Amino acid sequence: MKGDLRPYPEYKDSGVEWLGHVPTHWSCRRCKNVFREVDQRSEHGLETHLSMSQKHGLIPSGGLEGKRLQSENYAGGKLCQVNDLVLNRLKAHLGVFAHATQAGVVSPDYTVLRPLHSDDVWYFELVFKTPACTAELRRSTKGIVEGFWRLYTDDFYNIRVTVPPLDERQAILRYVKLLDTKVRRFIRNRRRLIEVLTEQKQAIINRAVTRGLNPNASLKPSGIDWLGDIPAHWETRRLRYLAELRVSNVDKHSKEGELPVRLCNYTDVYKNDVIRTDMPFMAATASRSEVEAFHLEINDVVITKDSEDWQDIGVPALIAETGDDLVCGYHLAILRPKESVITGRFFACAMLCPAVVLQFNLAAKGVTRYGLSHGAIKAIRFVVPPLDEQESLTKHIAEATASLDEVIDRAKREIDLIREYRARLIADVVTGKLDVRHLAPADAAPAGEPDDDAALADDIEDDDAIGEDEPELIEDIVNTDD
Repeated sequence: MKGDLRPYPEYKDSGVEWLGHVPTHWSCRRCKNVFREVDQRSEHGLETHLSMSQKHGLIPSGGLEGKRLQSENYAGGKLCQVNDLVLNRLKAHLGVFAHATQAGVVSPDYTVLRPLHSDDVWYFELVFKTPACTAELRRSTKGIVEGFWRLYTDDFYNIRVTVPPLDERQAILRYVKLLDTKVRRFIRNRRRLIEVLTEQKQAIINRAVTRGLNPNASLKPSGIDWLGDIPAHWETRRLRYLAELRVSNVDKHSKEGELPVRLCNYTDVYKNDVIRTDMPFMAATASRSEVEAFHLEINDVVITKDSEDWQDIGVPALIAETGDDLVCGYHLAILRPKESVITGRFFACAMLCPAVVLQFNLAAKGVTRYGLSHGAIKAIRFVVPPLDEQESLTKHIAEATASLDEVIDRAKREIDLIREYRARLIADVVTGKLDVRHLAPADAAPAGEPDDDAALADDIEDDDAIGEDEPELIEDIVNTDD
């Protein structure tokens, strides 16, 4: 049976600005009547230490990727039990809440809240993460400097939340779980498509930048491990002879007296092959000397210099457009091609050659965080055709990969849209704007937890097994088949 989403038959004014109207039979309570703060401290600090991750929720610190230094002892940390709600007081206004799925010890600066009447704390976590509620949480935070605002317990207690009947909360959670499963399947399918198309694109690029377009060209040994033969009239050169290297130290902070800039950050480079001026860059400031040193110019190639994963080192992006205020941020390096030797477009393509990628990966040094030294970057070896041939190769690559790029971009947009749709839909469901009781049969999977710790993250990692009935349209996801 397939049901349609619909509003509840009757509504009433909740008396709460951020909630608006709620179903007539729902109640609204202050958080002090739903939770009670507990402050029990660890004596010996040997309990499992739990950290807050926006991706995975509350998990053992050892499971966090890129976790830096860990204490040998967490004595004095706050103890939490299964089904406690834990919030980061500094980031509560961003929706950084998580319910504990195991007992452990958390930071003393976290707030541990224990439900007074029920164990379905996951429902309230979803409510607190809705955009309207996070705005209310933000209004309740206190502090002088924005980055250090805190949500104190008394202020949290005064916030009013929806409290549907228990059986209805369970029905809502069953629906959210089923919805989440379908969304994750949809995203996984799109990611698999992107992976396949990206492999095809890389194969086209690799063939062009290592062998050229003439299948009958005479060859010679490249002298580069993992590469093999190259056209006889091509050269191999180290990066130091191909480009000027500038490693940025411009951070994300805004400082009084500095110039306002738009900052091209790590994620801008990591997620985009090409940098254009219409992208949503971060607003920051930089000194005049920093702007002069790290201003981005057309045909620059920017690479990721530091990362938590050595496989993410050396990822390139070509600067196709720029502006007077566009500056490179830290953890990145600017490679300004020497125009007499190599073009920016060919340089960016050559960065994707497996032999070059492998050199970057092997050159990355670190333990919990990896980085490239100036010398390591300059030592990377490239295959370099004559300039006129570089132009024909980049034109061929652009034409041969255009259709692949179009499908990849479409798949990425679909992932972004389904995430946004999912977030809006869950917000409407948990605040009573939509009635899903008829879409969440009682014999469905238990509603107590999502399928895994990452199930409700905005950046769904989608590690679960995939079924055969994958949804292809957003319309198919909002309903549940019986």
